[in-house]
Amino acid sequence: MRAGLIGYGLAGRVFHAPLMQAAGIAVAAVATSRREEVLADLPGAQVEADPQTLVARPDLDLVVVATPNDAHHGLARDALRAGKHVVVDKPFTIASADADALIGLAEERGLILSVFQNRRWDSGFLALRAAIEGGGLGEILLYQARFDRFRPEIPGRWRDRDEPGSGVLYDLGSHLIDQALILFGRPDWVQADLRRQRAGARAVDGFHLTLARGPLRVELGASLLAASPGPTYVVHGRTGSFVKAGADVQEDQLKAGLRPGDQGFGEEPRETWPIVAVRAEGGLRATTVRPPAGAYAAYYSGQRRAVEDGTPPLVAARDARDVIRVIEAAMTSDREERRIRFAAADWARA
Repeated sequence: MRAGLIGYGLAGRVFHAPLMQAAGIAVAAVATSRREEVLADLPGAQVEADPQTLVARPDLDLVVVATPNDAHHGLARDALRAGKHVVVDKPFTIASADADALIGLAEERGLILSVFQNRRWDSGFLALRAAIEGGGLGEILLYQARFDRFRPEIPGRWRDRDEPGSGVLYDLGSHLIDQALILFGRPDWVQADLRRQRAGARAVDGFHLTLARGPLRVELGASLLAASPGPTYVVHGRTGSFVKAGADVQEDQLKAGLRPGDQGFGEEPRETWPIVAVRAEGGLRATTVRPPAGAYAAYYSGQRRAVEDGTPPLVAARDARDVIRVIEAAMTSDREERRIRFAAADWARA
């Protein structure tokens, strides 16, 4: 497979290019102004100054869109119209109507459209999913997940501007919402508190979301003012609990030059292994569980199979569209200070 990559910032350089290579996908062309960086990292790739030139190349099977969020819809649309399979970095689009339009276009052209939701392959999330699906926790009643950072200064990147698609709700929130939807399905309602906490902040830099599905409450949050973050996951079921501290290591490892297959890649340090407490004879039994190694490259291995063999992609575009619908509802909830309830029509097909 030959892929073209649009964008060579953090997403393109640190995540997409090395993970595609690890899955046996050749990065044949990159559209970016960072020509020298591409040539240093990917000496066999052609560098295009214009994304449209890359999209029009007849030698590409797949186009990956790793640009600022406001360009996702237009570039993905153009690539699909050019007959290319497409991967879009999260978040899929800014508006769910644009996501629906892309899904319809891909189906019309018989092309594979997917969204890069790599944190489905976080080490801690893999362990959590196994614990829930194993049944030892019983019916889950409370699920809490947070991605906290400490970035008190505002660097002036596009993510920090007051414009559509900026802020941590679209950024970190896309991951948290996707994980929750994979575990528990679509919610009955959402209620949100969106915040601008840092001095001079123009984009959302903290949030708390509550999603409900029957008796289950899902609480998702992020802050850029967390100097001492708490647990990443806290899950309570009728017969047990799961607690996981610490962030997944793969991002830092990729930034440091490690690659999937290198010794220790994706492996969590022992001090952040999750603790699972379950009801046992005589009381509770708490166990520290070694989580599976994180596996971001699994996404692109699945994408390669989808293109070559016609198997479904590991992240369906409709799943990613549902994430955007929850984000839209969260913004309405915060603005109107109320719960936003979902009806079946809200999840209708494109």
